[in-house]
Amino acid sequence: MNDTLLERLDETAAAIHARDPRTPQVVMVLGSGLGSFAETLVDATAIPYEEIPNFARVTVPGHAGRLVIGKVAGGASPVVAALSGRIHLYEGHPIDDVVFNVRALLRAGARTLMVTNAAGGIAPGLAPGDLALLTDHLNLTARSPLAGPNQAALGPRFPDMTDAYDPALRTVALECAASLGQTLRAGVYAGLLGPSYETPAEIRMLRAMGADLVGMSTVPEVIAARHMGARVLGLSCVTNLAAGVSSSPLSHAEVEETAGLARGRFVALLQAVLRRLA
Repeated sequence: MNDTLLERLDETAAAIHARDPRTPQVVMVLGSGLGSFAETLVDATAIPYEEIPNFARVTVPGHAGRLVIGKVAGGASPVVAALSGRIHLYEGHPIDDVVFNVRALLRAGARTLMVTNAAGGIAPGLAPGDLALLTDHLNLTARSPLAGPNQAALGPRFPDMTDAYDPALRTVALECAASLGQTLRAGVYAGLLGPSYETPAEIRMLRAMGADLVGMSTVPEVIAARHMGARVLGLSCVTNLAAGVSSSPLSHAEVEETAGLARGRFVALLQAVLRRLA
């Protein structure tokens, strides 16, 4: 990281501000099959990634590739900048590009990141369609967005990750889920490089390491956000059982289908949390 990164971040933040002058308070990353939440925002400005300087392009089905800035309908709400579609390491992007979109919106003024993903269920009792609260993660990608020279304008050389997923925000999410009559599981997310799904042996390894959920995203964005001092809330939609747990072959089509079935509960929970944050 160097001065060029700061210049790119500031250029991007200024371009977004020119399209919508509101300062975002919450950044949301919407994972595979979960982008429909952005469509529920009101007083919204939608900007395709292609029209935002320095934004990387999405290539994965189920990721729209749009930034939507707006508010939750029906009451007080923070200004939300929803990234409908994320960039993945397995697409071949440098890790700075993977986290760039989140960094730019934090640079534009947001102080909270709500990150979502579609995940495979490892822990006993998890079922497709379950929503789960992230309590911690395992970075098994062998990559970090903080590798290389530190840019002090973004954050410290050695950021603390003890509470990578903010305890107070987790309490808010649990209270909101209870008020909606939802069951919100909790667990540790293992982030792997992908794009192949894990082998049964790898899932046994992850279970022994303490992982409850597994996926191919999230961890780089969380590290970058914590480096910049943002609070983080992480939510997974269990879209399939992991290899060796599931009795059928894994597919991205199943991921998108299951995320679609959980859409109503997912949207309601996110809306409730955002209203509380207001």
